[in-house]
Amino acid sequence: MSTATAHDAPRTSPIATIRPRSPFPSRAALALEQVTRAELERVFVRGATPELDQLVGWEFRGINHPAWARLAGIKKFVKGFFRGEDGRVMGYNCPVEQNVLDGRWHTKPDDNAPKRFGFYEVAPVDATARDNRYLHAVLLDYGRGGNKVYDPSSGLRDYVIQVDAQNPDLLLGKAYYALGPARVHSNFFILERFRPGLTDYVRR
Repeated sequence: MSTATAHDAPRTSPIATIRPRSPFPSRAALALEQVTRAELERVFVRGATPELDQLVGWEFRGINHPAWARLAGIKKFVKGFFRGEDGRVMGYNCPVEQNVLDGRWHTKPDDNAPKRFGFYEVAPVDATARDNRYLHAVLLDYGRGGNKVYDPSSGLRDYVIQVDAQNPDLLLGKAYYALGPARVHSNFFILERFRPGLTDYVRR
């Protein structure tokens, strides 16, 4: 299983020059942040299934929807997607400077060497599994991300859909937390394609 440590050497995406992205969030992403939770639920159930191959090698700027996320210092974040040594699609989170929402996303401690944590497996939702709420989504399962057993992020289960079937750059996520067999809904979050990230991890 491929997980990342501070000693891992990243390889960046070979498609870096194909699809340049704005450093600022789009009007569509900012508009989603303004709607109600009920409206986001309607968008979510009408969404399309993201293609895993279109996620790999990219980082997405993230916006947590609820107001409390700003107070908690996690309103803005980054998620990245890569392919592990065993072929699975995996992902990670990066902390972000909490500046104005329509400003740039600056990962911490440095844009060129961001902290990566909260790893997860990305896979289609399995209709036979416990986490099978949304069969049109992909599941970000932190319990299969190789995190430390005491890492609280291991309980996260995020369902992610593509808002518009014709636009693979704008996604909507619905986060749950696993408490034994129970699943507690936490919040919605918005993802928008941001910049080339890692295609995989190579051990030094």
